Amino acid sequence: MADESSQQAESSDNDLLSNILAPGSSLNPTFLLVVDGVLALLALTLVSLAVATGGNVHVIALLCIELALWASIKW
Repeated sequence: MADESSQQAESSDNDLLSNILAPGSSLNPTFLLVVDGVLALLALTLVSLAVATGGNVHVIALLCIELALWASIKW
């Protein structure tokens, strides 16, 4: 029984990976929502780091790079 459930979990992981890597998958609204959520969490983390470090120029540069990446994905 445990063997079947592990095979099903592995199969669903492979299906998810193959769907993400398929051509045109970036147009999937669910995929775009997940990407937006991840990038928003990264931006929030970098903003909090910038505040905590007193505006460290390296953290601000990383934040700018992240925002440029996000903009390029949305464009």
